Amino acid sequence: MSTVTTTKPAPSAPGPARPAAAHGEGRIGLRANLRHIGALVRRNALQIKQDPESMFDVLFMPIIFTLLFVFVFGGAISGKGNQADYVNYVVPGLMAMMGMNIAMAVGTGVNDDFKKGVMDRFRSMPIARSSVLLAKIVVELGRMMVAIAILLGVGFLLGLSIRSSVLDLFLAIGLSAVFGSALMWIFILLGLTMKTAQAVQGMAMLVLMPLQFGSSIFAPPSTMPGWLQSFTDYNPLSNLADAARALINGTPVGDSVWMTLLWSLAITAVTMPLAVRKFRQKT
Repeated sequence: MSTVTTTKPAPSAPGPARPAAAHGEGRIGLRANLRHIGALVRRNALQIKQDPESMFDVLFMPIIFTLLFVFVFGGAISGKGNQADYVNYVVPGLMAMMGMNIAMAVGTGVNDDFKKGVMDRFRSMPIARSSVLLAKIVVELGRMMVAIAILLGVGFLLGLSIRSSVLDLFLAIGLSAVFGSALMWIFILLGLTMKTAQAVQGMAMLVLMPLQFGSSIFAPPSTMPGWLQSFTDYNPLSNLADAARALINGTPVGDSVWMTLLWSLAITAVTMPLAVRKFRQKT
C-alpha cells in the first residue's frame, strides 16, 4: 500500500514591495502632492458651486465697505465734497482688509469640515496632510481675487485713478495675496484649535477689530493719539495698506513692501508648521 504525502508550500519570503502598505505614511513626492492639491481644490470649488450663498461675502462685502467708508468717512477726512480724493486713499487700504476678512472664513470652514467628519476621511487617505490645508488656501485666494476685482471696479466707478502703472497695480494685488495667504494660516490654526465655528468667529473678531481700525487703512495715523500711532507703526496691516497705496498712487514705497513681505514670511514660518501638526493630531 502506497502512501501519498503532501507538502505545504513554503511561505514566500517578503519581497521588496512589502513596505508599499505603508506608502501613505512615507514622504510623498512633489508631483503627487500637486496632484492631490489639485483634486482637493476641485472638490472645494464644487462645494462653492453647490452652495452659491458662500460667495455672498466676496460679492457684497467690497461694495458695502467701499460705499460706506467713502461716503461716511470721506467727507470728514478729505473735506466735504472731496470724497474722490479719499477713494485713492481708502481703496488700496481696503485691499488689505479684504484679505483679512476672507482669511477668517478659512478657519470657520476648516472647523466645520472637522465637525462633519470630512477631515477624518482625508486623514485616512495616503495624501500629504499639508495638501488638504493648501487646497483650502488656494480656493480662498481665488475668492480673495474676486473680492479685490469687485473692490477695484467699485473704486473706479467712484473716481479711483491709477497714478502709476498697471504693473504697479498688479504688484499691489500680488502683495495683498501674499499677506492674505499668510493670515490664512493663523485662522486655520484657530479653526483647528477652537471647538466650534462660533468660537473661531469670536476670536477672529477680537484679532480683526484692533488690527483693522488701529491701522492706516481708513485714516492717516497723524490724526491719531501718539500711543495709537506707535501701535499703527508696527501693525502689519498698515505696512500692507501703505505699500498698496504707494504702488497705486505712484508715491515712494519706502520700507513698506519689504516689511509686508517679512511679516508674511514670519507669520507663515511660525503658523504653517503648527497648523499642519495640529491637523495631524486633532481628534
